[in-house]
Amino acid sequence: MKKKSLSTIYLTIVFLILYAPIFYLMYYSFNSGGKMYEFESFSLEWYKDLFQNTRLLIIVLNTIIIALLSSAISTILGTIGAVGIWHLKKRQTKNVLLSLNNILIVSPDVIIGASFLIMFTIVGIKLGFSSVLLSHIAFSVPIVVIMVLPKLQEMSSTLIDAAKDLGASNFNVLTKVILPYITPGIFAGFFMALTYSLDDFAVTFFVTGNGFSTLSVEIYSMARQGVSLTINALSTILFLFTILLVIGYYFISKRNGRIIGLGARK
Repeated sequence: MKKKSLSTIYLTIVFLILYAPIFYLMYYSFNSGGKMYEFESFSLEWYKDLFQNTRLLIIVLNTIIIALLSSAISTILGTIGAVGIWHLKKRQTKNVLLSLNNILIVSPDVIIGASFLIMFTIVGIKLGFSSVLLSHIAFSVPIVVIMVLPKLQEMSSTLIDAAKDLGASNFNVLTKVILPYITPGIFAGFFMALTYSLDDFAVTFFVTGNGFSTLSVEIYSMARQGVSLTINALSTILFLFTILLVIGYYFISKRNGRIIGLGARK
């Protein structure tokens, strides 16, 4: 009982440390004054300024388009990569590919961003929408592989053997057995890639050109010019949007788990 209470207290402290700055920021986004240390009165002035800022709204749209496109493409490529690694027979080759995949995840963002900048400069790709999209796809693919591969590894080989015994082709096995089983992992990979894309700053900062920007880079630029509660309003909306994504992912995972469970019973 004592251990349980201590763990509860510890978790409460951890969550307070994590969420207190966010709620502090959200609280002052409704401050009629332009300060973050003296709340004058409730106001939606900063939200009004935010939605009247055409440039910032275009940047928000750019960020969402980049995140959705990069997540969708990286999910397709990552799923194909995970299936390919899972199908490999040689354990040594599989371990090498997994190690190369994991290196991209743990490598510092500054190094990755600088590498992309050098590569795009050499190849001749203009910095802007294309360079940011390609960069986000590149660092999202390994994340999708990591999310999908465990679902493939926990899948029993008897499912595939049974499907083949019933006359299913390799394509039918892939589309009607493997993909439905790993759907939760695919969705998890998509939402993780989406979150990383929306959140990324370091890599995007290196590959963003003139005339194109994402929210993370824009917020950084705004913060350097001085404290503006418009940033608080924007951050509040982003935080609420992230919560909606998490809730959506939770219900999709729950629904997919229920469908798989019903299929197993049948």
